[in-house]
Amino acid sequence: MINFFNTLTGKKEAFVPINAGEVKLYTCGPTVYDFAHVGNFRAYIFEDLLKRFLQFMGYKVVHIMNITDIDDKTIRGANAQGVDLNTYTQKYIDAFFKDIDTLNILRADTYPRATEHIPEMVAIVKQLIQKGYAYKKDGSYYFSIAKFPAYGRLSKINLEELQPGQRVDADEYEKETVHDFALWKAKKEGEPFWETEIGPGRPGWHIECSAMSSKYLGETFDIHCGGVDNIFPHHENEIAQSEAASGKKFVDYWLHCHHLIRDGEKMSKSRGNTITIPEILKVKNNPAALRLLLLSTHYRKTLNFSFQALDQAETALERINEFAGKVKYVPYPEGETSQVARILAEADQWFRAGLSDDLNISKAMTALFNLIKKVDVAIARADFKSQDAQKVDLFIRSINTVLGVITPIKSETAVVDTLRHKLNLIPPRVIVADETEMPKITAQQKDKIERRQEARAEKDFAKADQIRDELAAEGILLEDTKDGVRWKAVPIPKKPG
Repeated sequence: MINFFNTLTGKKEAFVPINAGEVKLYTCGPTVYDFAHVGNFRAYIFEDLLKRFLQFMGYKVVHIMNITDIDDKTIRGANAQGVDLNTYTQKYIDAFFKDIDTLNILRADTYPRATEHIPEMVAIVKQLIQKGYAYKKDGSYYFSIAKFPAYGRLSKINLEELQPGQRVDADEYEKETVHDFALWKAKKEGEPFWETEIGPGRPGWHIECSAMSSKYLGETFDIHCGGVDNIFPHHENEIAQSEAASGKKFVDYWLHCHHLIRDGEKMSKSRGNTITIPEILKVKNNPAALRLLLLSTHYRKTLNFSFQALDQAETALERINEFAGKVKYVPYPEGETSQVARILAEADQWFRAGLSDDLNISKAMTALFNLIKKVDVAIARADFKSQDAQKVDLFIRSINTVLGVITPIKSETAVVDTLRHKLNLIPPRVIVADETEMPKITAQQKDKIERRQEARAEKDFAKADQIRDELAAEGILLEDTKDGVRWKAVPIPKKPG
């Protein structure tokens, strides 16, 4: 059973889709007034994890992500540059698609643009007028919050200070501001407008998502996602206008991810502390490591971006990729063992259980690293066969349909070549029989061995494994015994050419 934390109810709930085997998913896309920054992609990666996991669990996912190409900010930007709205927004739309492909984010089924759905927005406004939820003032139409008693369920906003009739025209406003909001804005000098049945003008921001989601997913659908910034006013207003117009529940499950921060502050353009995907990759060109960093903290917790954290993600990813290369490219003796089947069954169970628990990525990644440790032990003991390798490789490819970060390192790497010695595929130069026969090592290598022992004592197994692999690449293989650590030297194969 999959459980998600539903912002609407404030608790974890068992996920039951409206139609068995199918999930209708709407995710808030970019407002294309500037290049998207890495904080935006924290949300898009979370939504990609959600979608990939639902598919992994056998669901068909119908995914819609909107593109907001008309709102207060896009209009200001176009006017400042003296170009039409479409010309201004297109370069940011193109950059957005390039970035999502760089980060291996699965494409949505449809990316509707607000400017292409004006008739659908006008139709909802007309419904709201007819039902008495909307009123006209100076050529604009506003939603009357006082007419919708359920307002505030999502954001848990305090409506005690609400004064009926107070209006706000801005698309985005502070949480403390609870006013009637604009559905349709009257024609203004310097703004694009459409001639419609409700008069000349252009849509308010909130009506855009209500119109596009209902067109492609129906008046009621399964999951709506976004960042916590969207809870109020955007998503609260979406619920009010959608349910008032249709008379039906708008969305069953609301999932929101927390901020990405930088140096302790929320990353935002207004603070001037944003950084884009291309800017990050100029410093460290590893999109998969960046994806893993954005993926590796639970979506409802804040995530701090730093290049040090990116380095750590890269190290973890190298560990995974080296292991994937071991099982994919190294030839092992024919046959299979029962223990590997048990290891895989346990890993699969815990991987699924972790993500079924409100996308608990930490539990899922722990399942993967536990698998790596246990299989490494089997390989070190030469208790690992060709069919075992095939099964482990199949499992890795399966979970990578969810993670989207793993690329096995081929066997010509030094780490994988050392394994060939351990399997006697290449005879080792030195076999250490006891401590007196241990080969000479450098002071630096001895220091690494001691630091690895300290890491193991502190249960920092990721660091211990990293040091072990560094030594293996230098031709020093470590063996942990009941009497302590032992080592042996092996020749380092020369790279071809």
